[in-house]
Amino acid sequence: MARRSDHSHDEIRDMILNAAETIVMEHGLKGLSTRKVTRDIGYTVGTLYLVFENLDDLVTHINARTLNRLYLLLTGKDTKDLTKKEQLHRLGQIYVNFAYADPHRWALIYEDRHSKDHPMPVWYKKNILQMFTIVEELLKPLAPTRTEGEITQAASSLWAGVYGICILGITQKLNCSGKEYVLELVEYLINNFLKGFADTEE
Repeated sequence: MARRSDHSHDEIRDMILNAAETIVMEHGLKGLSTRKVTRDIGYTVGTLYLVFENLDDLVTHINARTLNRLYLLLTGKDTKDLTKKEQLHRLGQIYVNFAYADPHRWALIYEDRHSKDHPMPVWYKKNILQMFTIVEELLKPLAPTRTEGEITQAASSLWAGVYGICILGITQKLNCSGKEYVLELVEYLINNFLKGFADTEE
């Protein structure tokens, strides 16, 4: 069993997160426990509680990593030379591909529950809001007559719709299963959403 002096606080934090992510990738949230994580890194459960408040706190930090990875993909170079409408479609494709490539970590974002006893940290809210901001910035030039409130609401609605299609596909609750069908539905959703909301065909 390792001693805390063997690694720095930051090193132990990264070790815990890496081990926890590996468990989630293989077994999902149901397979995650503080005992499994600390066993895998050779430390005691007490050491984990010196770094994270509890298992919920650990899950939130795992999700922050996942959201940051997704954000980097959504803002990557392959979207820069496209029209705003094309970029929205590309975001949908990236999101679906991300979810299918790493379903357990993707699903963990939505399985993380916050309450009065475990409120969502302010820093984590920023991780979530930056996802919606990407969509808002693309919708603004497509719907210049819409108010800020309408743009914000539209971005949330569209993103929620893409998520809904994705989760139904991954859990095989659609009539036809498979990623390609989910990609088609997402494209259909975005096309028809823009027809009703946008003012331009840019």
